[in-house]
Amino acid sequence: MAKSAHSGQSGDSAQRILDVAERLLQTRGFNGFSYADIAEALEVTKASLHYHFPSKADLGRRLIERYEQTFLAVLKGIDATGAAPREKLKRYARIYADVLRDNRMCLCGMLASDYATLPKAMKEDVRHFFDENEHWLVAVLEQGRKSGALEFKGSPLDLARVIVGSLEGAMMLARSYGEPARFDTAAERLIASL
Repeated sequence: MAKSAHSGQSGDSAQRILDVAERLLQTRGFNGFSYADIAEALEVTKASLHYHFPSKADLGRRLIERYEQTFLAVLKGIDATGAAPREKLKRYARIYADVLRDNRMCLCGMLASDYATLPKAMKEDVRHFFDENEHWLVAVLEQGRKSGALEFKGSPLDLARVIVGSLEGAMMLARSYGEPARFDTAAERLIASL
């Protein structure tokens, strides 16, 4: 079914809101911006924002959903290349590096830092994002162990959790120092250790 001109514009407005909110969240955190900040950036009223996203929690959930869909599509693209497991891990780390180089942080990493103050549904969405990352990493690690391309002790799930936690933490520290190269070094050493 074709969209009417009005619904197309409405969809464009929602995307513009999400784009601005995503950048604010990735640079300031969920508690570091308000609808007033988005309205000012877009030169619209706060009421128009509430039309698309009645509450900040609604906006937050949509941001997580969109971010996860994009992230998982990138992971699917990595799988489609047929790259070796170690190369897949390098490409996974590069996702984080590229976000950091754009002067942003992982959206869900930023939300994890605000976790205690998030609405319950958003907490579940954040955990789902990390669960999906761990699931993908487990598959890569199992493939690598089976082929002999990767060597590690313990379970693939434990290592997947170490990888996610290490990359998220490395992003935070690199950002604190304003040195993306700190992230690169940490990621390279982590992957080389396998």
